Amino acid sequence: MNPSLTPPTTGAPARELFELSAPVSPDLHLLRTEVGRHALVVNGNRLFDLDADSYLALDRARHAGDGSGLSRLMSELGLDAPPLIDDRPPAEPPVRALSLSVAQKCNLGCTYCYAQQGSFGGTPTSMSPETALTAVDLLFRDAAPGERVNLAFLGGEPLLNRPVVHAATEHAVRLAAERDVPATFSITTNGTTLTAADADFFERHGFAVTVSLDGTREAHDSLRPYRGGQGSFRRVIANVTPLLAAQHRMQVSARVTVTPHNLALRETLDAFVGLGFHSVGFSPLLNSPTGRGELSAEDLELMLDQMVACGEEFERQVVAGRRYPFANLANALRELHRGTHRPYPCGAGAGYLGVSAEGELAACHRFVGDPRGVLGSLDRGVDRARQLTWLAERHVHRQEPCRSCWARYLCGGGCHHEVIDRGRPACQYIRGWLHYALGAYHRLLSRRPDWFRPAPPGGTPA
Repeated sequence: MNPSLTPPTTGAPARELFELSAPVSPDLHLLRTEVGRHALVVNGNRLFDLDADSYLALDRARHAGDGSGLSRLMSELGLDAPPLIDDRPPAEPPVRALSLSVAQKCNLGCTYCYAQQGSFGGTPTSMSPETALTAVDLLFRDAAPGERVNLAFLGGEPLLNRPVVHAATEHAVRLAAERDVPATFSITTNGTTLTAADADFFERHGFAVTVSLDGTREAHDSLRPYRGGQGSFRRVIANVTPLLAAQHRMQVSARVTVTPHNLALRETLDAFVGLGFHSVGFSPLLNSPTGRGELSAEDLELMLDQMVACGEEFERQVVAGRRYPFANLANALRELHRGTHRPYPCGAGAGYLGVSAEGELAACHRFVGDPRGVLGSLDRGVDRARQLTWLAERHVHRQEPCRSCWARYLCGGGCHHEVIDRGRPACQYIRGWLHYALGAYHRLLSRRPDWFRPAPPGGTPA
């Protein structure tokens, strides 16, 4: 029997998900759940419920390896559509999001940090107010009234240059009001220098605040110590607690970088949900400057088991009508419901750029100081020729094994920085997670369809 014909039980282990999610056809993915039989049509990431005969016929056709036969059958069943993604990269995409590396330095000594403990391999430095304001001007330069822009602050540790964070934010607020261009703000911080005044500032301007926390105390302290070696967990929790109490316009989230040493994800999720974080998300460490902390295939299998355990609890809580802010699954479900389909994993190098302390424009915050991702400067503007080359080369249709994978328009080919440095060691993990998320989507759409409706004005999202 084909593995796709065997419905997974809730709690399917990672190895079963690896088998069920293995690429068979680049055009179609099938799955069975407790609530029925389903198809993901890759063109447009369109979802369909199937009767037993249609499911069986499609499964046989995709395993036969005859693409033309599968295409004819999909057409007969009304599953075809004109291609929704072509091979052309976007030409001169407008910049609508910038991340400012306002402090290329850090007070922690995280050995796995892509920014090499904040300095990106160079001399620790800070962005000047003039550079920050010029970057904000670029963000608003050609934005039309009603268009939304986002300004993000990263590092290193951005709050080591707090005056520039304030100056850039206040300049953006003025331009937003003058030009009727709504602006949103975000910051990623290690939390060690947060103050009550920060809580007031972030709440006033509606910041999305992401705090890097790598687990409960023991795990976090081993992975994110101060440079002198002492742990940072107690200080971070003490500092973030007033923000959690104050958040209304501000949203405070926890981001966990997953290494082989902090794989107790369900325990971590419950602890952080209990503290009152708006959302909690996990990101596998696939590439570090030294290779330390990178997840192996065996680690990724363990991580998937843990992610599914978190997802199962999310499903239970949602069905019971309770909020359980597991960001990875909540975001995946909403993207599936919208039918999100994309040829890139994110806006890096297109509508989103990173700005170094010196004013160099990079494909994203991870390419600051990396010549492979240089796309211009604040003085010269975006180098459109380099940008077009970047976007053409990074398009998912130009990547292998992506072109043969059913998940390509959900995944987008993977983080550019990780792929360029390490390749794609996590394809099995990503497909397994997406297969689980597809099952969760159909279960929750059947049992809690109201969860997918937009929250009312002033309401709290699930």
